[in-house]
Amino acid sequence: MGVSVSASTAIIVAGLFFAFTTFYPVAANGFDRVGDAQHGMNERALERQNTEFAVTNATFDGTTLTVNATNDGSLGLVAGDATLVVDNEYVDVGGPNATTTVDGDGDTELWLGGETLTIEVDETDLSTEVTGETRVVLVVESGVRDAAEVSA
Repeated sequence: MGVSVSASTAIIVAGLFFAFTTFYPVAANGFDRVGDAQHGMNERALERQNTEFAVTNATFDGTTLTVNATNDGSLGLVAGDATLVVDNEYVDVGGPNATTTVDGDGDTELWLGGETLTIEVDETDLSTEVTGETRVVLVVESGVRDAAEVSA
């Protein structure tokens, strides 16, 4: 074997070593990111599974729309992160247009299992007219939703 064969073999081995040392961290980071993403998906699915609530009633007394919902799930929810849709109009529950109370307490945002969330929206803060055919939809942060018809 000549010097040229040994030198070319050494160059090929060095190139393979360099390629492997470049490829391995990239592959490891990619596998870690995929694993983290799958873990996040599983966590969100478990959160949706443990979230259950029901809009028990929605009433309108001429000036104020009142929506009551009971948390029947095992997961605590944040009242201000909920979204209320009144006849396709978005109402930010955590914003200035709505007031929330959890079992009569207006100082808390934590809506635990078995507790009732009450949302009150003044008619002046709505651009749609609230009638007996109005539909309200309450959506929580995990995407779970429930709806009810407004009664007078």
